[in-house]
Amino acid sequence: MTPMPHVLLVDDDEDILTLLTHFLQNHACRVSVARDGAEMFAVLEERGADVVVLDVMLPDESGFDLCRRLRATSSVPVIMLTAVSDHTDRVVGLEIGADDYLTKPFNSRELLARIKAVLRRGEGGSAPRPKDTRPMLSFGRWRLDITRRELRSDDNTLVPLSTGEFDLLLAFAEHPQRVLTRDILMDIARGESHAAFDRSIDVQVSRLRRKLEDSPKSPELIRTIRNGGYILMVPVSRS
Repeated sequence: MTPMPHVLLVDDDEDILTLLTHFLQNHACRVSVARDGAEMFAVLEERGADVVVLDVMLPDESGFDLCRRLRATSSVPVIMLTAVSDHTDRVVGLEIGADDYLTKPFNSRELLARIKAVLRRGEGGSAPRPKDTRPMLSFGRWRLDITRRELRSDDNTLVPLSTGEFDLLLAFAEHPQRVLTRDILMDIARGESHAAFDRSIDVQVSRLRRKLEDSPKSPELIRTIRNGGYILMVPVSRS
């Protein structure tokens, strides 16, 4: 976790904003607040953020719509908040690029733990990589830059990835041509702190396919192994 990470809280509930602002500031975070989408994008343009905590229910646009707009231009980690304990909402959030999800009411310490987790993943994980690991992984027509956390095509076009998408693709690229179960993928990409949620890996794989595959409905790069998991079909080279 970087020193004094900047957390942007987006919620129209003043009590929640006040409570979380004081709590996070007391735990070495810089905090900005926004009450709707217009304020959120104004803060991001002026000051940026290391992580966005985004409520689903907002007065102008839903958190889903704002996350979708944000993902078109930014890979900043997003943790979504909802008052609805429904896996359908969680699937929707993951499909549009959210990195994590928390249901109200929640414990402030749990939110802090989630913030630390997405920031660690954004820095490449809490455990250092071996010194001989090279920063560029190439497969098919794609290049994955580990240092910059970027995916580019063979014509150098940058493909935006959320933190979760990058971590999952890195897991595939570091274990090519091997069948990886959903549990293994979650352990590799998210570590032991992840919450059990079987559909989350399926949703993230679906998003990756839409960005990587010529025909996402007939994938050639990341294939599903029935009753097994997923496999990256092509070899990977390091440079």
